[in-house]
Amino acid sequence: MLKRHPLITIVIAQLFGTSLWFSVNGVGTALQQSAGLSGADLGLLTMAVQAGFISGTLVIATSGLADRLLASQLFAMAAVCGAIINAAFIVSLESLTGAILLRFMTGLCLAGIYPLGMKLVVSWTPQQAGAALGWLVGMLTLGTASPHLLRGVTLHMPWQTPLLLSSLLALMAAAMIYRLGVGPHLPPTAAGGRPWAGLAAFRRRDFRAAALGYFGHCWELYAFWTLTPFLVARELARLDAPTTGIAWLSFAVIAIGMPGCVLAGRASQRFGSARVAFVALATSGALCLFYPWLGSAPPLILLALLLLWGFSVIADSAQFSALASVSAPSDRLGAALAMMNAIGFSLTLPAIALVTSLWSTQGLTVIWWLLPGPLLGLLAMRRLTLRA
Repeated sequence: MLKRHPLITIVIAQLFGTSLWFSVNGVGTALQQSAGLSGADLGLLTMAVQAGFISGTLVIATSGLADRLLASQLFAMAAVCGAIINAAFIVSLESLTGAILLRFMTGLCLAGIYPLGMKLVVSWTPQQAGAALGWLVGMLTLGTASPHLLRGVTLHMPWQTPLLLSSLLALMAAAMIYRLGVGPHLPPTAAGGRPWAGLAAFRRRDFRAAALGYFGHCWELYAFWTLTPFLVARELARLDAPTTGIAWLSFAVIAIGMPGCVLAGRASQRFGSARVAFVALATSGALCLFYPWLGSAPPLILLALLLLWGFSVIADSAQFSALASVSAPSDRLGAALAMMNAIGFSLTLPAIALVTSLWSTQGLTVIWWLLPGPLLGLLAMRRLTLRA
């Protein structure tokens, strides 16, 4: 049954597995109240996940694990370990250092979920990479948003409940992918291989252009997702609305990126991945520029703009991955994508650090720190766009 619908299986497993990513952010308000964490502390916990993901992808890329082991087995092992480590966070809050270490380890596990999910998609549906990866990244987006949803539906329960639910979802993801296995369109393993083999893909001009566009996208994306509860809370406070709406609206702003990814994937089949990625990145970049200037506009208008931003900010991600996957060496595809992910996600660290540390003093103008990402990404993409 699973192998009859491999793409459905992979994207649902991606949704379940990536619920670990922002599981702590989903209960951030409760942690601030019950554990006395500050906004900067939550930023550190978020950056720890990113740092773990970067480290994990570097290990996978430089060791060749992404191409030497079955992607389905590596995905399943990572999801099981991530579920256990995520649940262990519940008892770690007596020490912020211990909590940060556990979030770092969660990020390590996510490195075996997201890049390997991309390789699994290509192994099953190589001829529809743009559309298929649109679904995959859409589920990553929904998975990222799901902790806010889990918190919303368990609002009157202990904050530990949504974390445990995220771990349960990750275990389900492991079982699904382990049973599915690897598709027939890529070699299941690659023997040997040099360390840093994934860097060889950067010799190819098209891969380099797609990767540079992706790097600009990464600078903006996770910092925006980290800021989302703060931006939503600001507008709810201006409306004198209850804070219980923060979780629901934060979920909506992030989760709306899922249909953005899917629609971008469909559009790529007609207009090409390069043009679709360019338009999406230009849209989110324009919002980076203009949103702070509109800070005194009615709150409902700003909430609507946040939804548009959430829709566009992730819509280009799968198209960058699709462009990279068709231009990377096929026998080192896993390593190349893992290396691209590692470099891109390393750029999320300074962006998250900037916006979380400066939010209390700069307010909305902190968003302008995100603008260089889309601008540089658009410049890198010009050649691919003009040729498309």
